[in-house]
Amino acid sequence: PHPSSLSITIPHHHPSLPTGADPTMASIMSLRCLFSKSHVTSAISNNGIAMLGRPSLFPAVAPSTTPMSQLQFQPHPTITFPVSGQSRSKMTKTKKRQAGKIREREARVAQGLPAKPKPPRYRPKNLPVINALTREERDEESKQSDTAAADEMKSKMAIQSGKEENLRFLFDGLVMSDRVRRLFDLKNGSQREVVSSQKRRGMELFQLREGDTGSSAVQVVALTTRIQQLQTHMAKHHKDKSTKRGLDRMYVRRRKVLDYMERKDFESYRKVVKSLGLVR
Repeated sequence: PHPSSLSITIPHHHPSLPTGADPTMASIMSLRCLFSKSHVTSAISNNGIAMLGRPSLFPAVAPSTTPMSQLQFQPHPTITFPVSGQSRSKMTKTKKRQAGKIREREARVAQGLPAKPKPPRYRPKNLPVINALTREERDEESKQSDTAAADEMKSKMAIQSGKEENLRFLFDGLVMSDRVRRLFDLKNGSQREVVSSQKRRGMELFQLREGDTGSSAVQVVALTTRIQQLQTHMAKHHKDKSTKRGLDRMYVRRRKVLDYMERKDFESYRKVVKSLGLVR
């Protein structure tokens, strides 16, 4: 038929438009949805526009006279696609760690334990303290410990003073004439040899066994001897920045060793601090 004789009736209602909207706009939207379908597009390309000439193709909708203020908007229908056989398998490290913690807590609860473990040194607040000492008793115990440490140190110093004086180049204990002994006496040695001898004699007072050079107390004595030597140097050379930096490192190193002794062996810590006159 001739194009002028075609009569196309298009619905005036579209799901995305409110009820009673403009029929022209509804017709345009319906036509757009119609031509977006693949089977309609293929049919039009094969048979031409003559297939739309039937007036009963779409039911006609009478225009609405409802004002816009009274129109009720309807939401666009949501299309859901069922997904079967798909699952999310990739998890982040944080989620894996959280899942592991949850499983661990569930296992603890199943065993009758609390969900979270207690700290290593946890003590309940209501735990009674047994054999607690008063302030006076603790002070008296500290005085007794200090007295015992002082007596032990005096005995070691007496034994050390009974030995022969240290000679240069570690020639102690060798049989030699008086003339050769005077030659190897520390009075003829350098400042470095004198400091090394003093350091060795101080380390002997705190040794746990013969030849001990690595225990914590011996390390503190060695570091203190070197610190005193550098302090004497810095008193004369104020602008020696590199030596000042090395001295600060030694302070930190000695502090770390003392902290370790305070945690592990408090009696040795008290003895070293009292003997060397160190201040916290």
